[in-house]
Amino acid sequence: MSLETIRLGELALNKESLLLDVGAGEGRHSISAHLISDAMIFGLDANHEDLQTARSRLDEFQVSTQKIGKCVFIEGNALNLPFPDEHFTHIVCSEVLEHLVDYKKALLEMNRVLKPGGTLAVSVPSFFPEWICWMLSSAYHEMPGGHLRIFREKKLKEEIKDLGVSFQRRHRAHSLHVPYWWFKCLFWGQDETSSLISRYHEFLVWDLMQKPRITRWMETLLDPLLGKSVALYFHKPKN
Repeated sequence: MSLETIRLGELALNKESLLLDVGAGEGRHSISAHLISDAMIFGLDANHEDLQTARSRLDEFQVSTQKIGKCVFIEGNALNLPFPDEHFTHIVCSEVLEHLVDYKKALLEMNRVLKPGGTLAVSVPSFFPEWICWMLSSAYHEMPGGHLRIFREKKLKEEIKDLGVSFQRRHRAHSLHVPYWWFKCLFWGQDETSSLISRYHEFLVWDLMQKPRITRWMETLLDPLLGKSVALYFHKPKN
């Protein structure tokens, strides 16, 4: 299991790259991109506490002072990105659009600050696993900051293509997370008393730390069918 939903290795980041992580949260994609590349990384989020956590996590890594690339976290709004037009070579936006009332405006802003020839990678919860969560618990999506909608992949893909970008590829991810969220929804509010939830969470932590071959194989097999998230990759044509 990987923490990242977007496959950063597919973005071909290098020392000339300028990457924006929209809705960076606690920094999982920003920090990973920083560790594997010499790109300049900007992690943007509206939540001050999450950004503080991201900065603390970044400080935990032993990064050479000679490293070319940098990773910085800034507070900002996805609906009004504080950057000039055509500024970034790569933009990632993972598990954010489902939380936004005006997600189309966020997409317009991302397209505005993306350079011609650049890459946009977006991920959202997959329809079926998310729909089951909604059916099992209304509290799951009604809580403050929760999910406002369930995306249909085809519709979202067409909406992004309408910005003038071309669709490149897609994949699904995190199939092993699906049972955990179904259990949480089924026993909503019982995290501390449900042994089923706690034991499955322990399994996910073990999988993350140990990375056994058996679970890698399981995710490879199950992700196309049951991946909790779908990631879509787009290319902005040069003028």
